[in-house]
Order: sequence, then structure tokens, then C-alpha cells
Amino acid sequence: MTDKIKGTDRPWLKSYKLGPYSLKKTLEPYPKTPVYKFLDDSAEAYPGQVAVEYLGKKIRYSELREYVNRLANAFAGLGVKKGDRVASILPNCPQFIMTDFALSKAGAVLVPCSTLHKVHDLEYEIGASGAETVVCSDAALSLVMPLKEKTKLRNIIVTSPMDYAAEPPEVKQVPGALQFKDLIAQHEPKPPQVDINTTDDLAYLSFTGGATGVPKGVMITHYNRACNVRQALWTLEPLWPGLKGKAATELVVPLFHSYGHLGMHISITLGLRILLVSDPRDMDQTIKLMKENRPMLVWVVPTHLMVIAERKVGRLPVMFMSGAAPLPEGVFNAIKADIMMPVTEGYGLTECGPMSHVNLSTFSKITGFAAKETLGIGLPVPDTEAKIVSLETGEELGAGESGEILIRGPQTMKGYWPTPGSGLENGWLRTGDIGKMDENGYFVLEDRVKDMANISGYKVYTTDVDDCLFKYPGVAMAAAVGIPDPERPGSERIKAFIKPKEEYRGKLNADDIIAYCKEKLPAIAVPKYVEFRDEMPLTVTEKIFKRALREEEIKKMKEQGVLK
Repeated sequence: MTDKIKGTDRPWLKSYKLGPYSLKKTLEPYPKTPVYKFLDDSAEAYPGQVAVEYLGKKIRYSELREYVNRLANAFAGLGVKKGDRVASILPNCPQFIMTDFALSKAGAVLVPCSTLHKVHDLEYEIGASGAETVVCSDAALSLVMPLKEKTKLRNIIVTSPMDYAAEPPEVKQVPGALQFKDLIAQHEPKPPQVDINTTDDLAYLSFTGGATGVPKGVMITHYNRACNVRQALWTLEPLWPGLKGKAATELVVPLFHSYGHLGMHISITLGLRILLVSDPRDMDQTIKLMKENRPMLVWVVPTHLMVIAERKVGRLPVMFMSGAAPLPEGVFNAIKADIMMPVTEGYGLTECGPMSHVNLSTFSKITGFAAKETLGIGLPVPDTEAKIVSLETGEELGAGESGEILIRGPQTMKGYWPTPGSGLENGWLRTGDIGKMDENGYFVLEDRVKDMANISGYKVYTTDVDDCLFKYPGVAMAAAVGIPDPERPGSERIKAFIKPKEEYRGKLNADDIIAYCKEKLPAIAVPKYVEFRDEMPLTVTEKIFKRALREEEIKKMKEQGVLK
């Protein structure tokens, strides 16, 4: 009986195929190498290949390694030693990549901060990490300078995002700060020799969860990241001969986010040419790079795909990897109809490497190895355990049953800062995501636990409502949230927020959309209200920020006296 199949039975192993190719069931033993080896190995193998192409500037692998070695030497000269935390506040630019690998060579720990952070966010993350050095863009300098008095900061390294563009600005000295380009110019390419214990020493301390409460510092070791890169590369292993040192990839998501960060490491390890989008919200630049370069793989989130679908880009031989949020079926179909290529989906959290699942069926379809694709986040990557447990009892559920996804694997974090093992239950990570698994081991993501609405005691997955709304003609973006029902304490109502396509602005009707939903959704999931917006609040990874929408609505209800 398929309903007896559970995640602990690992049914996904029988689905480890890329079309006719059978993929390895395990990748053990994993390499115990420090993160900087990703770059060193590719620079040795493909020295003349372009590593990063950014705003008209091309940096080859040999050049990138030299910049990194010089910067690692500079960090050591500033007193940065093994185990020290160093914060970065950088947009997508080559300096982020240089900083990342240079800190690895110095044995230090990167604390990547969001460029959208306010002063209090930075004060918390820099203060909690104990960072004494920060590398920041000139745009963030005014936020960073005051932190010298509130944290342990003593070294501020500043750079312009344009410093490594085709037309760099003149370097201007800033009182109280060191210039990034000067440090590289003034130091020899002789990095310090540091003994790194890859299974114990941290490579990254990434703060996450700010959208749901006080951010937690996720401790990722060198081994965690090396395992996850190897797991991700496994997906395309049969295609390596045609990719390594030859193909291009386009990074649209922020490098400071774990998803973009992993995408960069995967690309560097394969010796790919990274087309780096300077601003993840600049869809003109994103589409232009796609059309001109036709990269093998483009790293995006569903919000990017919503915009690309609206633009009607036309047929392109590119693969999209979507992550960070559930991909609505309507968006998948819109891209497939326009670009003529399906979208593959990955899944994970900062705490699990960040990749734990990938959809092999869409990769197989893209590469011509499969007749059809199975939608969803796909299969657990090798040596990763996953299971679905009941939200009420914690009992493991069978195939087809919805519950919380739990994950355990070699890529899973060391724990929340500063305590090893914290946030884990016997190695298992509670994801806070609701999903289900089929008998072949394919997982579908249904909602976040916190985004699930409670309608008169019944659970409603708001992502189901999102998907229905997106299929309505004229809808560019859609988000449904549960808001308190003033007539039934403890219960909620569904409210839908819609951003119309440009040509439909002022033409969509709320009653028509509610009537449409009544035809497509169970009665309890039908939106009670519909609000049209010109823009949607977005998180740092360009996900629609549902918590912000819900909090705005609750605040409004209280101001109107509807809710106490």
C-alpha cells in the first residue's frame, strides 16, 4: 500500500535518474576540503576562463584567485585570524566573491548581512557575531560608521559596487575607513597558511529568520558547505563533460542570501562563467543578459519568473532554477509557454546547507531525457534524510499525507550561534514548512506553517489560493493571507492581494475574482476580500512578504476598531 510508504523508507532512491542515466545513491565519503578550494581548483584547471562578468568587466579565474590571495594577505595584516567573524554588507558585485574566498583562506568566518538592513538590524547581527571587521559598500557606510561605538568593530573596509565594473570610479579616501581596492593593490598574493578543521571550523555565520522574529545565527562549517556543493553538482553529473570550464550561468538572486551564495559556489566549482546581475530587482538587466548570453542555468525566485512571464521574452534555450519560495503552477506554465523550457525547482533552508531537495524530473525534461515533468520541490539530494510529521502529534506520516517537513544530512548546520547542536533534534531540523511526499519520493511544498490559515478550525494552504489567483487573466502577482475574523474569535478569513499586469490596471474586478475562486477552490479557501496594489512588499530574496501584508491588515483593523 502506497500510504504505508514513509520518508524513512527513502523511496526517492528509486527515482535517482537523469533520464537514461542512473545517478549515484550515495556520495560518501565527502571531501573534507576548505571552501577556498572551490576557487583554487578551478583557477588551476581553467585559468583563462572568465569567472565573473559584471557590468561589462570580465575577470578570469586566474585573476580572481590573485585578487583573493592579495585580499587574504590584507585581512591577515589587519589582524584577522582563524575563527574571527568578519561581516559583509555588499550587493551583488565581484567584491563579495573576493571577500568570501579571501576570508576562507584566512580561516575567518563570513557574516553576510543584507543590503536592505536598517541600522538596528546591522547592530544586532554585527554585535551578536562579535565581528571586529566589516566590508561594506559606500552606500552602507553611513549605517556602519556609528556602529564603532556600539559594537566591537575596529576595521571598516569600503568599496564602490562599480570598483570592478568596466568603467570604475576614481577611488576616494574615506576618513576612518580602508579602501578595498587599495588593500588588494598594496599586498602581495601570498595568503596566510591556516590549518582548518573542516568538520568543526565555521565558514559562515548567516543570520536568518528576521521576517519571523529575532534573527538566529546559523553556523555552517566548511564541511557542511563542501557536502552541499557536492550534492548539488550530483544533479548534473552526467553533463559535467560539456559544462566544466565552458558554460555560463546567470545569478539574479542576492549573493548575501544562502541560495545565491550556494549558486555562486556551484558555478565556481564547475568553472562556469558567472553573469552577475548587479541588482536582483533589475529585470531589464536580467533579461538582456539572458538574451545576449543564453546561459545554461539562471538562478531565480518565483517573483522573478512572474515578471519574466509578464514580459513575454520569447523562446530561449535556458534552464531556470527556482528556489526560496513555492513555485505556483500558473507561473511554471506561463514560463513554459513563453520560453519553451520548463522550470526546475529546488528547496532548502539556510540551516540545511541550504539545499536539501531538487526536482530531477524537470532537469530530465529540459535535457530531453524525460517525456514529462513532476511538479514540486523534488527529491532529497543524496545522503539526506527527509520525513513528513503530523503537526498535532509529531508522528511520521505516509505518502500523500500533509505535515511538517523534517530534514537531516551532512549539509545540516552545526547549530544556532553560538551553541553547537541547538535548533536540532537528534540531528533533525524542523523546517516550519508544510508538504507531502508521493510514493516515488517526490516532495511538494504546500505552505509555511506560519502562513497556513485557520478557517473555522480547518487548515487552508494559502499557496493554493495564490496559485488559483495567478491563473486569473491579468494577474501579475498574487498573495493570500489569513487575517483575524472579528465575528469568530480564533478563526480567520482569507484576504487576497493582487498586483495587476500593466495593461490590466484599473480593469480587474474584485467580485469577478471572488466568483472565479468559488469555481476553483473549496468554500473555506475562497477570499473574503480582494485588494489591488501597484506594488507588493518583498523580502530580501524577492519573495512576496506575506507577514508584512498580514501585519498591515491587522494594524488597519485595529485602527478602524474592527479588531481589539
